This record gives sequence, C-alpha cells and structure tokens, in this order.
Amino acid sequence: MTGIKVAILGFGTVGEGVYRTIQSHEDELTEVLGKKVEVAAILVKTAKKAREIHERVLVTTDFEEIIRLPKLDVVIEAIVGQEPSYTYLKRSIQRGCHIVTANKEMFAHHGKELIGLAEEHYVQVGFEATVAGGIPVIQTLRQLLKINRVSQIDGILNGTSNFILTEMREKKLAFGQSLRLAQEKGYAEANPVNDVEGFDAFYKAMILSRIAFGTEPSWQDVEREGITNITGDLMLAAEKLGLRFKHVASLRKDSHKIHGLVKPALVGNEHPFYHVEGVENAVNVHSDIVGRITLQGPGAGMFPTASAVIEDLVYVNQFHAADQASNRKPASFEVEEHDEAVGYWFIHGVSQASSLGLNVVWSDDDFAGIYIVKATKSEVGQLAQQESTMHYYAILGEIQWDSVKQRPSVVI
Repeated sequence: MTGIKVAILGFGTVGEGVYRTIQSHEDELTEVLGKKVEVAAILVKTAKKAREIHERVLVTTDFEEIIRLPKLDVVIEAIVGQEPSYTYLKRSIQRGCHIVTANKEMFAHHGKELIGLAEEHYVQVGFEATVAGGIPVIQTLRQLLKINRVSQIDGILNGTSNFILTEMREKKLAFGQSLRLAQEKGYAEANPVNDVEGFDAFYKAMILSRIAFGTEPSWQDVEREGITNITGDLMLAAEKLGLRFKHVASLRKDSHKIHGLVKPALVGNEHPFYHVEGVENAVNVHSDIVGRITLQGPGAGMFPTASAVIEDLVYVNQFHAADQASNRKPASFEVEEHDEAVGYWFIHGVSQASSLGLNVVWSDDDFAGIYIVKATKSEVGQLAQQESTMHYYAILGEIQWDSVKQRPSVVI
C-alpha cells in the first residue's frame, strides 16, 4: 500500500499541531483514506532548535529540498504572511501536489489564483483553517450551497479580539491590560495590529464571501474598524443596557452587490453571539431554505486549527468535483430591493444630544456623550462625517423597550 507523503511548511503552533495530530490519529487517517499518511518533510526557520520530530522526517530550512523530494502528495502551509507562502504553494501545485493552507492573509489576497492554478494542474486546495479555527464553516457552506441560497453571513472571526472584549467586561480591565494578558497567554502576537485593528477578521470575511457568493465586495468599500476605541465607560454603558460588545464581520447580498462590514457591534442576550466568549468564534449563516444556522467553537490554538487542517487533508485526498465550493457561480443579484432599514445605533464622541439631529431613544447622565439613536445607517454615517470624534456601533436585532425598566431587550 503506497502511503500519502506530506510536507509541512512551518513548525510553529499550527504546524506542530498538525504533525502531532497526524501521529496521534494515524489509524483513523489510514482507515478513512485507505493509505497511511506519512510526514516526509518539515520546513523550519532555524535548523539548530531542538524539536521532537522523528529522525526519518527531513527537517530543513530550504524549500528546494522539499520540492525536489522523489514523492510528494500534499503540501500543508502554516507560515505567517503573504510571502514566501504564496510562492511555495504555487510551486507545490505546479509540482502536482494538493495544498492545504491555514494562512488567511495570503489566501485572502491570492486564493483565487491558487484555486485557478490548482484546477489547471488537477489538484485540490484545502483552506478550512483560514477562517474560524476549529469550526467547520467552509465544509458546512459546501454542503449548504448545493441548494440553499445564502443571503447573509455574520461572524465573530477573531478569537484575540473576542478574548480582549470579554476580559474588559468581566474583569473591568483597560484595553491595554487585556491585550497584555492575551499576549501572555499566547492569543495575541507581539505586534497585535492584525487582530485588534480588524485586518484578520477582514481577510477571513473576504474568504467566506468568495465561498458563499462566488465573489467578494470591493475591498475599499468595506468599512473596517478594530476594537481599540472600546473603553471601560462604553462597556459599562452597554452593560447597563443589557448589551455586550462583539467584534463582528458581516456580509450581506442585496439587489445590487455584496456589502461587507467589519467592526464592533452590540448584542443582547437573545442573540446567538451574546454567549460567545473568550477565544471562541461563531458564524451565523442566513439562507432561504434552512433559515438561520449558527456554528460556534474554538477559533484559535494548536489543536483546533490542526483539526481544520487535518479535515482538509482528508478532503483534498477524497475530493469529488461536485463538492468544489470554488466552482460556485458568482452571485446573481435578484434579491428584492427594499428601502434602507431603520435600526438602533450606539453612539459616542458627540458633545450634546441636540447636535445629533437624530431620534435619541436613550441617554444617561452617568455616561455623558453616549447615546442610542434610531436611524438608518446612511443617516448615522453622514453624522459621523461631520463629527470627527464620533464612533457608532450597530445594535444587532430589533429592540423592544421595556416600559417599566426603561431599558431595551434585544429580539432577533
């Protein structure tokens, strides 16, 4: 029985997790694939560092040694950044290898080219781990999209930001304190910009859009805001109203185009994201037949991400043409057009309510400059252009005011 020869590019948290999982689940992989999976080579940054890797495995800092192996079936990439990852995967495809990647930034920029190149060379691309860690959202969409028409996707896609917001609320920590704790626990990088400024969630949203709709919004049209403007006072005001801040990526299809938004929002206790805490991720999919489904699970860490990579390893070796989500036709825009919806918005950074020119439905003397208004997104956006210090966050769902407590309860 000929085995499946695998190379792993990168031996950080994800790469090591993949290697350990292939070892620990050797029998399960053999049973499912009918062949033994063998790690033939691992690409590392420095050769001198001590690692627990079997002596039969080629450990090298030179990709050329890997690509020249006499037999190589699958290349798994777990490196950070666009390059050299993109180049390595291009060459792997040209060599005739299936590829699996966990690199969301690279795949958001170059996924379309890699998938097209793979089709030319009759190999497959697995990228489940690029979006939501251990949550099988891409595999779910592959099944859902066979008949269902997806109209909207919302997701908590960055575990680091979710952890920081949870710590700020539960322990009353400042943003900087929560960030340092995330770094100490290994959830945030030394340079956390991609996480806390929303770039990581943005890349993941673009990948999801490509799967769900066959296309993506114009990147420059997507409003992206991280969590660095969320303060303790905002947290306390939200808590008084029974709301929680979550960093949410949203994709919505209307009659004209795909709309994208990546920024903080507020949710009440009836919303599926309300109890998504710590490093957990969640994805909420709206479609015409099944309705709304929510997937939730660990969004980061060695073994949750390794799980997604291993499932893709199985996928690319069992591939059937009819299952390829990348063959999804670009979205048709036949959705009935509606007037812009009025919603509730949490606003701060304006000096007095009279300057808003909007329907103010909540304010509190204890939280000066913080308001809830009822308006359309366009109206709120126009005001934000006039008020340079203003920030605004959607309250997801419809609000029904409790006449006794004078506080909103969110109904989705």
